[in-house]
Amino acid sequence: MIIAVPAYGHRMVMDAAAPYLRAEQTVIVSSHYSLSALYLARLLAERGTASSIAAWGTTVVMGRPSAPAEVTVLTIRARIDVATVPTARAGEGHAASRALFGDRFVERADLLAIQLSNVNPQAHLANALCNLTRMEKGEAWDTYGGITEAVSRLIEALDLERLAIARAFGVEVRTMREHMALSFDLPTGTSLSEATRTVEARGGSPGPTSLEARWIREDLPFGIVPLIALAEIAGVVAPLHRSGLALFSAVLGRDLAAENDLLQGLGLGHLTREELQALVRGGWRK
Repeated sequence: MIIAVPAYGHRMVMDAAAPYLRAEQTVIVSSHYSLSALYLARLLAERGTASSIAAWGTTVVMGRPSAPAEVTVLTIRARIDVATVPTARAGEGHAASRALFGDRFVERADLLAIQLSNVNPQAHLANALCNLTRMEKGEAWDTYGGITEAVSRLIEALDLERLAIARAFGVEVRTMREHMALSFDLPTGTSLSEATRTVEARGGSPGPTSLEARWIREDLPFGIVPLIALAEIAGVVAPLHRSGLALFSAVLGRDLAAENDLLQGLGLGHLTREELQALVRGGWRK
């Protein structure tokens, strides 16, 4: 089973599917947000069963709907990180992913490596914040054209916080620059601003035209909020993540952290760093 819905639909789909999943099945989460694979593992443990749950760090294809039955594909990613819950069944998750979509999957140590490898929340937070009125007015603009030198600096400053959280958990992750190089077949070491100019010249991608776009509905509650939670567990200060979330909550007039229904179903606040690491590796136990 492949779960290919926005993060705000993960809990609904998982709640509906969990009663019917069997131990011999593999579930793929494309792509993984907010430790949702761990949420599904908890649901299955409550039933006394455990499927292998493969979590992808991103989607195979980057694209946009261009018509009711058409999608414009911007890129097919050459490398996608994958980790499986529990890690003892990693071979099953990797094999299923590879059988369906080819030899493009890189096994990672555990679910935290996947969670901390996702660079979309930081990039979209910065780009949305700095192009906010374009989105609100529904103007036509390009995602990568909106990433100016100043926006690039903000993205990389947010990226430093993500990297610090990853180090605190002993997880190796790619930098934002490395992610862009792999995603768009660019030379290693290409600066972020140079990378975005190159992608824009290739045709770019339309920027969102609503404050209800997935950049906000998905990436803030289900991308930034869990990063802040992991920072608290690891004892890492993440002022830009916290400030960005607070600013957008004020702009939208609602509590974005409260919109994350996955973390509410996990209750990780009482866990130590070591307890969380054991949980993502061994899976949830009844």
